[in-house]
Amino acid sequence: MRQSKLFTKTRKEAPSDEVAKNAQLLLRAGYIYKNMAGAYTFLPLGLQVIERINTIIREEMDAIGGQEMHMPSLQEPSLWEKTDRWSDENVDVWFKSELAAGGAVGLAWTHEEVITEIMRQYVASYKDLPLFAYQIQTKFRNEIRAKSGIMRTREFWMKDLYSFCATEEQHNDFYEACADAYMKIFNRLGIGEQTYKTFASGGAFTKFSHEFQTLAEAGEDVVYVSKAKGIAVNEEVLEEADLSELGVTKDGLEKCKSIEVGNIFSLGTKFSDALGLTYKDESGTDVPVIMGSYGIGPARAMGTVVDLLADEKGIVWPESIAPYQIHLVGLNLDDAEMRDYVEGLYTSLRNRGVSVLFDDRDLRPGEKFADSDLLGMPYRVVASKKTKESGSFEVVTRATGDTRYLTEEELYADFGATADA
Repeated sequence: MRQSKLFTKTRKEAPSDEVAKNAQLLLRAGYIYKNMAGAYTFLPLGLQVIERINTIIREEMDAIGGQEMHMPSLQEPSLWEKTDRWSDENVDVWFKSELAAGGAVGLAWTHEEVITEIMRQYVASYKDLPLFAYQIQTKFRNEIRAKSGIMRTREFWMKDLYSFCATEEQHNDFYEACADAYMKIFNRLGIGEQTYKTFASGGAFTKFSHEFQTLAEAGEDVVYVSKAKGIAVNEEVLEEADLSELGVTKDGLEKCKSIEVGNIFSLGTKFSDALGLTYKDESGTDVPVIMGSYGIGPARAMGTVVDLLADEKGIVWPESIAPYQIHLVGLNLDDAEMRDYVEGLYTSLRNRGVSVLFDDRDLRPGEKFADSDLLGMPYRVVASKKTKESGSFEVVTRATGDTRYLTEEELYADFGATADA
């Protein structure tokens, strides 16, 4: 991508009504556009980040047997009335509307009912279980107050996976496999070291559910962390009996602010019972299916990465989710020979499979470097008359500020570039 052709532009100041660091930086850098409170457009660079996050999520969900699907956002009342979750008195986050043809419709805020009804058509025997289905889809929640930038919005992406098992053993095995997969995801996103599997209330179905909380000063949650054991405890289960079961004491826990980046729940047979999802066991008896629910918000994860890793200069993307691996900053481009030289490098990198954002704009070096820091690509490669004369390029690692000087061949080798296509 040539930066001169990118329709988005950087800006020096964020809108005065945005106080969250993630929103300020993403707006300034042109990754997102705020349409209204709780609703953002993900612009070309921002969408690339989201899609890279989604790819990581897909790979890890597929690796544990997940099958991707896509369910509608539009929902009719009758299905949700069976579980008593259509009523505004019981669920206060619905967006509802009247159909022109008559009747009401809602915009889904979760999909337990929907997928349970679907599985009634495909689950008949214990031989059909276990199975695990997920989607990455837009959800809608009528939050009283949208806040924290892209962390808490009224329209948002959600990866929601649902498990369907014949036995508690099957369910528990998958539950733990999903917990492990979540940590792999957060490690790949660059926030794994600060993210803890957090014990929370399990409700009526199990002793505990689990949240995945990333320690961050920008967080709106509070957890109690045992860094030695690598676990955290939500305030709601901060009782001595619970702590004893987890092998920790309150004195050994550190109180921290955090951001919830994922959660996993055992659902028991609540939805199976309400909607009639059963299977026949080996004796031919109808038995309700045991379910679980597992969520990650891709945009929330994106905002967490920005909040946690950004510095005073701007965004710092991990290589795994950056829109481009290299930000090629060309200087002295008013010189025709120099422009040809940098254009040749850009073309050669692209032909070798390297992902490059090329700053080919006619701006002063200081402006280009400031934009490069704000945009946050993992590496900045500077090509100028000076580097041309020396036969090497200045390569700056965004996360550390480390600077190296590499020849063209060393540059290709360093970034794993293959031979010209």
